[in-house]
Amino acid sequence: MRDLIELLREGLPEEAVLTDPDVTGAYANDMASFCEAGAPAVVVLPRTVEQVRHVCRTATALRVPVVPQGARTGLSGAANASDGCIVLSLVKMDRILEINPVDRIAVVEPGVINATLSRAVMDKGLYYPPDPSSWEQCTIGGNIGTASGGLCCVKYGVTAEYVLGLDVVLADGRLLTTGRRTAKGVAGYDLTRLFVGSEGSLGIVVRAVLALKPAPLEQLVLAAEFPSTASACDAICRIMERGHAPSLLELMDRTSVRAVNAMGNMGLPESTEALLMAAFDTPDPAPDLAAVAELCTAAGATEVVPAENAAESDMLLQARRMTLPALEAVKGVTMIDDVCVPRSRLAEMIDGTAAIAERYDLTIGVVAHAGDGNTHPTVCFDAADPDESRRARESFDAIMALGLELGGTITGEHGVGVLKREWLARELGPVGVELQRGIKQVFDPLGLLNPGKIF
Repeated sequence: MRDLIELLREGLPEEAVLTDPDVTGAYANDMASFCEAGAPAVVVLPRTVEQVRHVCRTATALRVPVVPQGARTGLSGAANASDGCIVLSLVKMDRILEINPVDRIAVVEPGVINATLSRAVMDKGLYYPPDPSSWEQCTIGGNIGTASGGLCCVKYGVTAEYVLGLDVVLADGRLLTTGRRTAKGVAGYDLTRLFVGSEGSLGIVVRAVLALKPAPLEQLVLAAEFPSTASACDAICRIMERGHAPSLLELMDRTSVRAVNAMGNMGLPESTEALLMAAFDTPDPAPDLAAVAELCTAAGATEVVPAENAAESDMLLQARRMTLPALEAVKGVTMIDDVCVPRSRLAEMIDGTAAIAERYDLTIGVVAHAGDGNTHPTVCFDAADPDESRRARESFDAIMALGLELGGTITGEHGVGVLKREWLARELGPVGVELQRGIKQVFDPLGLLNPGKIF
């Protein structure tokens, strides 16, 4: 332990090396429930690429595991510490190095907050679309590590589609540059995409080249009430089948609507079984909103209310973003799943989750990035009640099993981490697991980077 601390301090300033257990303990885990976490030996907060390389060289020399972290807003345990590890917190590497309106790129360090980047590029008439619900806290490095999504993915895509190139420190301290700054490029294997979603298990991202888009116009939102989940999902299928390209298509079930009302007095219709929000950011969204309103009515919507202006649209989106804290308030603790299914199976997924909630006698609210088929069943439970905690964990597994049965995936945007390791093998199959373990071996032969995650 003394050798580790002394060697780390040879290449890091004194204040960047934290050893007080009361302090380091605060870095032990992210926001996921039911994920084991160890006690780190030390937490380091580098500010430069060379300092990160020094940490990795030291870790390799002493055979000490390294757990990279961002803001620890993750929901899969991917940032959880292991006993005796070096926690490598990248939050101090928070500079926006370049915003280039001609090439439409931004170059950033991993600790840049998503919302900070979004606002900075918006000031230049540009747009960085990925917007996880935690965008005011989460970092770009964390977004890359878990391949985050967000509300706008139905039109603009997920984080992976905006990462053009990376600088990555490998486990032994070597610096690898992948990808490009150009709009096109197909030289060699696509190592950049390999790192996106790898949860820090292949290397430490220290710089990213991100694609930008022209800033969109303000979006207008339409809200539609439905008497059943099936009718709401029928509307979603009709919207997508007719070729509409909404900038947002979100679904809240009855439980989520009532939780949001209880927390924020938002005035959402509690009589609804499902509330669908659709938005368009085209120069004239009125025709699209009218067409979607007709499709919702044809699918059985009991009421369709278009926002009159941007302020009303923002209020509706605020209600959607409040869902997680509102559901947390129901029982105090939540487990948030992110099973993604084909859009055509979305109703089966949500109704099946409701059946699971009844079977386990639990409150489970569901919100969904409906245009992507990406559901977020949120299990509410009392962590102080052992039986309820057991039922919560079992219901979580039942939800994942349902997703796979419907032709889906166990994670659409939160990652595997610790929480879903056992389920990854079921989804990938033995050949897939073997090949992925082989890739891990190439990049991290000693198994020091984020051990115990994904596999």
